[in-house]
Amino acid sequence: MSEAVEIKNLKKTFDNGKHFVLNGIDLSIPRGTITVIIGYSGTGKSVLLKHILGLLEPTLGSICVLDHYYEKMSGLEKAQLRKKFGVLFQHAALFDDMTAIENAMFPLIEHRKDLSRDQMKTIASQKLVDSGLDPRHFDKLPSEISGGMRKRVGLARALALEPEILLYDEPTTGLDPILTEMVDNLIYETHHKQGDKATSIVISHDLSAAFRLADKIVMLHEGKVLKSGTADDFLNSDHEFIRLFVDKGMRR
Repeated sequence: MSEAVEIKNLKKTFDNGKHFVLNGIDLSIPRGTITVIIGYSGTGKSVLLKHILGLLEPTLGSICVLDHYYEKMSGLEKAQLRKKFGVLFQHAALFDDMTAIENAMFPLIEHRKDLSRDQMKTIASQKLVDSGLDPRHFDKLPSEISGGMRKRVGLARALALEPEILLYDEPTTGLDPILTEMVDNLIYETHHKQGDKATSIVISHDLSAAFRLADKIVMLHEGKVLKSGTADDFLNSDHEFIRLFVDKGMRR
């Protein structure tokens, strides 16, 4: 299978069918690519991400991740599969009482009991360096480092288990333009350092970032995939809503 994620007719309601947050999603995410999922707030992007992670059960439809169908898996099997994901959350979501290196070590402590503490520290240190954090900041708490540094620590933690899929949940929301560009560059560089081994999925409302980063762009609207394609496909679209989104996005 050439897809990291294959979703068919995915529907999700939280109120017994009165309203469908996802209303028939068909989506393929190719392995080894950067796919950016865009759309206005409330279009179901975060709900879709939780389905890809196996944290929500579909009301209808199927989800296949890395050749595994969620509907055929037990809770324990889903938990094991989840180790193949790395997630960078919107605000990094670091543990406030842990240093940078302790945050980066956390997935190893939880899931790699076969490693010694020194081995975990070596791996975490390398991931922090790979993410662009200077070693002089390794022993600092999140409150003692900048927002950009916290993003780097969050990325190092996401990379700790050598994931096959990296998920970025609105990684640049609320950031200034300089920090936004830094995070975009970090996503791009991290992906290409791993060659074709990893698949990156970015949830965003930032069309400019999507155009800079994506091999494939997927636009959600009213719980469905409105369009899927390259940046050129979106720039050349004559669909009225897509044109409006592109025009507003490119003016920002």
